[in-house]
Amino acid sequence: MKPFIYDFTLEELQEWAVSQGEPAFRGGQIFDWIYVKRVNSFDEMTNLSKSLREKLKESFQFITLNEITKFESKDGTVKFLFGLHDDHAIETVIMKHNYGNSICVTTQVGCRVGCTFCASTLGGLKRDLTAGEIVAQVVRAQQILDERGERVSSIVIMGTGEPFENYEATMKFLRLMIHEKGLNIGQRHITVSTSGIVPNIYKFADEDTQINLAISIHAPNDALRSKLMPVNRRFPFDDVMESLRYYQAKTGRRITFEYALIGGVNDRPEHAEELASVLKSMLCHVNLIPVNYVPERKYTRTSRNDIFQFQRILADKGINVTIRREQGHDIAAACGQLRAKHMESGAR
Repeated sequence: MKPFIYDFTLEELQEWAVSQGEPAFRGGQIFDWIYVKRVNSFDEMTNLSKSLREKLKESFQFITLNEITKFESKDGTVKFLFGLHDDHAIETVIMKHNYGNSICVTTQVGCRVGCTFCASTLGGLKRDLTAGEIVAQVVRAQQILDERGERVSSIVIMGTGEPFENYEATMKFLRLMIHEKGLNIGQRHITVSTSGIVPNIYKFADEDTQINLAISIHAPNDALRSKLMPVNRRFPFDDVMESLRYYQAKTGRRITFEYALIGGVNDRPEHAEELASVLKSMLCHVNLIPVNYVPERKYTRTSRNDIFQFQRILADKGINVTIRREQGHDIAAACGQLRAKHMESGAR
């Protein structure tokens, strides 16, 4: 199979152009067609010679994201289920905020982390996405927004999969997103979320970026986290926290802790007290997430009163905390829900 054009950086496209006997600036023109003009075919690259366009066709292919289904929420959230070249399916979400449009992208087909409250892990991990397959989700979203005269203002890598288990592709994707000659998304407008892949938290700390880091914590201690998140048995709670302290010491950046509240499991006052104790010395923000109902899971949502009580306890202990504003609740916009329904039909 020909490589995907979205998998190549500006420098790699320049090198390719030179290898074809063309000046390096042709690579820059190709990059501009892909990310600024956002064409879907090589024939549209009209400032390139016909022979060069033919060489591009022989060497690369565009990624085709076949729209299997699309749901639009009353709050403006749009969720897509896209089919890939190998008949696997992935989800991408456009979320409308008062500050702009945020895109939630997927990094893997399925997930092997195994969080017991999440639909993404149903069916396990099928394969990693290439950097270009992650890029294609943002380009497709931007093409849709182009029709409204709007742009992608932020990216969250919080869709299906564990980005730090597909680390190199994720980092290449990030470098492509922030490139000033491409989509030019501000680094501080991008957040990557991990379940706690410790070696790559250290690696990410050393990348010298301004990209935000979020950690799916979901419990204040090792025993409870292991029950909710099997990945904690590979990378124990204390090791995760130590890697985050290293990240913070190295970067000086605030960390977001994502905490899914599950009725009667991790949402008691004593859990809030313990979480506050663990986080008291860190520059951080806690994002409380009322758990989404997943038919295959038996968890229930925390009551409204208990959510606010949990928030108050953290705030009283000096922890910066908010309750996530729910979006797309009426269209199953949480990670993996749409794909899980699709899989029930016998699809991949």
